[in-house]
Amino acid sequence: MENILFKLSFPAEFHAQTACEAAVILHPRIDDRIDDIEKIVLTTHESAIRIISKEGTLANPADRDHCLQYMVAVPLLTGDLMAENYEDDYHAQHHVLIDGLRRKMIVEEDAGYSKDYHDPSKRSIANAIQIFFKDGSSTDKVVVEYPIGHKRRRKEGIPVLEAKFRASLATRFIDSRCQDIFALCSDQTRLEHTPVHEFMDLFMAN
Repeated sequence: MENILFKLSFPAEFHAQTACEAAVILHPRIDDRIDDIEKIVLTTHESAIRIISKEGTLANPADRDHCLQYMVAVPLLTGDLMAENYEDDYHAQHHVLIDGLRRKMIVEEDAGYSKDYHDPSKRSIANAIQIFFKDGSSTDKVVVEYPIGHKRRRKEGIPVLEAKFRASLATRFIDSRCQDIFALCSDQTRLEHTPVHEFMDLFMAN
């Protein structure tokens, strides 16, 4: 459990989680300068390049949610990344802007990021983004080493995890049942002494 990665911030393949976060940070700094962008440098680790770096046409949502460049372009443009951003109707409406940014992206490996990704004491999933403009100026290089669901960011991650759990419960159960389930799951001693059938009964529809 200590090494579990929780996917909390974005519906994105894990190698891209920190890249998405960096893109969200950069969004307000470039929102009014999209047309002025000359190039976007994505610095990442070898596994991300091998698994999710893609150029050219993306045929469907599964293709898009495993494309590093796509998952960076959307939050650069909008300030967020949501599941619906991968769907065909969204892509049909916005692909010109998204693909325009993708074509400006240069993906580079940082050997240190790759080393730390495999280091058992770190297991970082680092990504960095820096944006260069046609007038010669640039943003700072925004580096995010660990996604919010990583063990090194547990303190800020747990409240997000709890909020995600509450939101998921609310899609299925009335408020009182949601509160009962959350209260039980928040009390480790009581949870460990709850018979399995009683625990499962809480997840049965009214």
